[in-house]
Amino acid sequence: MRPVSMPHVEFIGESNLFITNENVSKLLIQNFRGVKNVPKETLALNALEIALKSNPMIKSAEVYVTVNGTLKAEIEQKTPIARVSTNASYYIDSDGFFMPLSSNFSARVPLVTGYVEKNNLKSIFTVANKIKEDEFLKKHVIEIHQGFDGVIYLKLRQCHFLVQLGDVGFLDKKINNLKAFYQESIKEETLDNYSKVNLQFDNQVVCTKI
Repeated sequence: MRPVSMPHVEFIGESNLFITNENVSKLLIQNFRGVKNVPKETLALNALEIALKSNPMIKSAEVYVTVNGTLKAEIEQKTPIARVSTNASYYIDSDGFFMPLSSNFSARVPLVTGYVEKNNLKSIFTVANKIKEDEFLKKHVIEIHQGFDGVIYLKLRQCHFLVQLGDVGFLDKKINNLKAFYQESIKEETLDNYSKVNLQFDNQVVCTKI
């Protein structure tokens, strides 16, 4: 029986590594000690996959042994879409769940401040996901702030005003109103005249002047 070689790790998708090749190999070896000399039939591949998926950086993992006895792991990492910076610091991933920060790589995603509970990320996730999928928001939004009352605000790059989003109801309509206001203000060179832009009211943008 051919012995199993050192693990070969392959990352699928995201090119920036939040967890390293070495980290994954270490996890595999820790969970299957003496992996170099074990006949492949006795490898508990499912147990190795479960061990890898228990790592909070990893979204999915497939572990198998090739014909020539190489232990391979195909890893898909979680994708961060926002970074919470309150009394705790962590990412929110693309499924709306907690993801720890990485010492290996720091993602450029909007900052989340204010009153945020780790077990209640639904509204923040909805907004962060909208930012990720919208080119205008992705370019301009640098911070999502949630007040104690659940009211959500946005901070835009190089703008003095706060955007008061309110809750996540009618989000598309609110964002369209924001875009229209922004383009008009750029044209009229009035962006620096406001301290707050309120999108909470139906079909209108209410601005507070400095």
